[in-house]
Amino acid sequence: MNKHGKEMKIMAKTQISIEKNQKEIKKHGDYSFPVEVSIEAIEAYEQGSFLWHWHPEIELTWIISGTIEYHVNNQSYILTEGEGLFGNSNTLHSGYMKDGQECTYLSITFHPRFLYGYENSILQTKYIDHITSNDDWSSLKLEKDISWHQDILCQMRDIYHMSYNKPPDYELQVHMILLQIFGKLYHYFSNLPQNRSQPQKHLQRLRDIIEFIQKNYDQDISLDHVAAYVNICKSECCRFFKKHMGMTIFEYLLFLRVQNSLAFLKNGESITKTAGLVGFSSPAYYGQIFKRYMKCTPKEYRDTAAD
Repeated sequence: MNKHGKEMKIMAKTQISIEKNQKEIKKHGDYSFPVEVSIEAIEAYEQGSFLWHWHPEIELTWIISGTIEYHVNNQSYILTEGEGLFGNSNTLHSGYMKDGQECTYLSITFHPRFLYGYENSILQTKYIDHITSNDDWSSLKLEKDISWHQDILCQMRDIYHMSYNKPPDYELQVHMILLQIFGKLYHYFSNLPQNRSQPQKHLQRLRDIIEFIQKNYDQDISLDHVAAYVNICKSECCRFFKKHMGMTIFEYLLFLRVQNSLAFLKNGESITKTAGLVGFSSPAYYGQIFKRYMKCTPKEYRDTAAD
């Protein structure tokens, strides 16, 4: 039994499922109750990291144990046990194992619609959109020594425990708690200097580059193609991507191809066909790059996944 609750369940080895534009495919609840409560582990993801992705839901994270390196737009965080994070709607985010450490965390995602009800209500236009539409407020680290941050983390744990032992009014209680949490965040952000900047163009450019690579990763694409798509020179394109992603465009392309090949291998596809499906010029080169990232051969991975 885990000290934080007997129902702590960890996912099997996996990776974020995304659409061509990096929007996450995973359902976060449904239309009638757009809330998802889950326990995650960074080591449960292939290579100890989940890919850059985005979703319209707000995400609240509480670190149960260990440490994680978390990125939201152009912000980087090291989160340790007892800390948390508010991630705003539609932000690009990714997570990485830190120094080989395991990390288990609680994730609560919910669509802003769950808070405001119907479109163009005053709750939406005056309060919710005020936060979710501001690029400067992409995230907030929830600290151990700030009382109202800890109040939010305690409320998150209350939601988690209710999710496994649902009271008759579970949905109503979750709604009220999330409204209280958002109220705290609203008052905090609203008291910051009203220095609203223009939409951050570099974030849109980063999304555009990622989207182009994701749409064309299985094709013979080059730096020329990527730079032309976002209308900047090749050197600036390289510098910009490396600055914000911590890797070169080519490294990201290879990483993405390997990640997208895993599903084919799990389904028993041949190495040769899998290599071609994800854009590698030859099975031998695919095997070389696969082993670099996965520390095993495609065949070894396929055989293990089939067990």
